[in-house]
Amino acid sequence: MSTQTKSPIVSKELLFPFVIITSLFALWGIANDLTNPMVSAFKKVMPELSNLQASLVQSAFYFGYFFMALPAALFIRKYSYKSGIVLGLLLYAIGAFMFYPAAAFKDFNFFLISLWVITCGLSFLETTANPLILALGDKTTATRRLNLAQAFNPVGSLTGMIIAQVFVLSALRSDDYSATEYAVLPVNELASIRENDLSVISLPYIALGVLVLVIMAIIVFTKIPKTPEEDKMSLGASFKKLFANKYYIGGVVAQAACVGSQIMCWTFIFQYVDNLNATHGLNITATNYNIAAMILFLSGRWIGTGLMKKMNPSKVLMIFGFSGAVCAIGAVLLTGVIGLISLVAISIFMSIMFPTIYGIALKDMGDEAKIGSAGLVMAIVGGAFMPPVQAAVLDLGGDGFNDIMFLGVIPEVKLSFLLPMLCLSIVGFYGFKTIKRS
Repeated sequence: MSTQTKSPIVSKELLFPFVIITSLFALWGIANDLTNPMVSAFKKVMPELSNLQASLVQSAFYFGYFFMALPAALFIRKYSYKSGIVLGLLLYAIGAFMFYPAAAFKDFNFFLISLWVITCGLSFLETTANPLILALGDKTTATRRLNLAQAFNPVGSLTGMIIAQVFVLSALRSDDYSATEYAVLPVNELASIRENDLSVISLPYIALGVLVLVIMAIIVFTKIPKTPEEDKMSLGASFKKLFANKYYIGGVVAQAACVGSQIMCWTFIFQYVDNLNATHGLNITATNYNIAAMILFLSGRWIGTGLMKKMNPSKVLMIFGFSGAVCAIGAVLLTGVIGLISLVAISIFMSIMFPTIYGIALKDMGDEAKIGSAGLVMAIVGGAFMPPVQAAVLDLGGDGFNDIMFLGVIPEVKLSFLLPMLCLSIVGFYGFKTIKRS
């Protein structure tokens, strides 16, 4: 029997700290998936925005990870993991509360800044929580332990999706009109609808800010165990060791591709469904399929964590990566609801990617893991860069989603899902290249 099989994922004495830190994974899941539908929401409330401009919601949100990850790593390197968590939660709350003045001023740029501040906080949380979970137990079970903790992230994501559908998307007055009808409304009525809808968008974030402050208070009074001391390494030596590690560099690239594919699939499913409804005379609610995707994502985390008990994590990553790419091709080529089902199915294969890449890339690292963690969190910027590229594909023929038909049958909204296919293939290839390492 292997050492990995004998060692528990979490020992009894570390169970409570593990649970407390794991709760943070659900917390940033709420923010992530409350924000994904906002691209579609802002486009409806502010129809003057192009698809590319509306997608800046994701750019602002995920650029915060890139901007703050390294400062966060340096902060926790100097102080402690607990200090990093508290500061991250504080920034999270401040960004959420900034939605109130953003709605009052009816300023799209103010909303973007608010989202950016939220993710500066999330960057602290992810830079801190991921390596802390890896360190809370035996090294041989570190990747499985992180997959277990990350399995609670989709629980938060499902919560965010439900909040978005019940309290935001279904309450938007602008959604009651077609684009043509909305454009010809009287100026005073347009102003009233916009004021109402921007308030609707802001309220869940303000409530989330209150929740974050409550959790921060609990964390302040919770004893977080110190991780085993590693030999201190200079910052220059840490960078030199990281850049010489091809598995780490490959992990950063794969992580950017992983997050890019997730955000593209969960953001533009709304446009995919809008086009499906318009061209096939259907009345499908995109959020229901997005929730189904997240349930599959959550299921995939548990399935993947179980598989890794018997299989090489890199091999599981390879199989899931290439399987997800095949589903993305199905979303492009298959017609009607079958194509939508193929798009939803991608989520089960994306499920284990982020924590598995993280565990493989940081395997056997010492003190340089704190800086290495920052690089992997900075790679989340893939979620900032890839959605605008996909949105630009949607804008090729105009504001619609099927203005141009490629090969006479593929509208640009379906063609755009070749981008997630490419990203998922990169992840699968990384899994293949690291099989011997795992």
